[in-house]
Amino acid sequence: MHSALEQAHQAESLGDVPIGAVIARDGEIIAAAYNRRIIDADPTAHAEMLAIRAASDAIGDWRLTGCTLAVTLEPCPMCAGAIVLARIDRLVYGAADPKAGAVETLYQICSDDRLNHRVEITPGILSEECSRLLTDFFQHQRKMGKK
Repeated sequence: MHSALEQAHQAESLGDVPIGAVIARDGEIIAAAYNRRIIDADPTAHAEMLAIRAASDAIGDWRLTGCTLAVTLEPCPMCAGAIVLARIDRLVYGAADPKAGAVETLYQICSDDRLNHRVEITPGILSEECSRLLTDFFQHQRKMGKK
C-alpha cells in the first residue's frame, strides 16, 4: 500500500485526484499507476484501469491470475468489473468510498456469486492515510473554486 500511496502523491503533484494503484505478482511489483482522468481528459483513466493494462502488457496476458492489486481507494463499478474480468486474485484497498465504492460499500462486484470470478478482498489498509490524502485534496480544490 505504501507504493500505491506514492503513486497517489504523484497524481496529486500533477493536479489529478490522488489515487494510486500497484499490481504485484510473486512478491514483485509488475505495474504501478495513478489517476490520470484530468491529465488525459479521459474518464476511464483510473489508477486501477491503467495498472491493469500495464500489468497485462508486462506479463503478455489479459489474465492476471496470481496477482494482487493494491489501491488507495475502494474501486468504482468500472474498476471492480475490470478486476473481475482480469481474474485478479486479491484486492487490497485503503479507504472505503461511500459515493462510488463497488467492492463492499455500495455494491459487491468482486464477490458476487453470479459472476465467473471472485476476488479475495482485504479492505482498510492504511485507510486513515489514504482518506486524509483525498480529503485534503478536495478541501484544497474547493478553496481554489474547483469541483
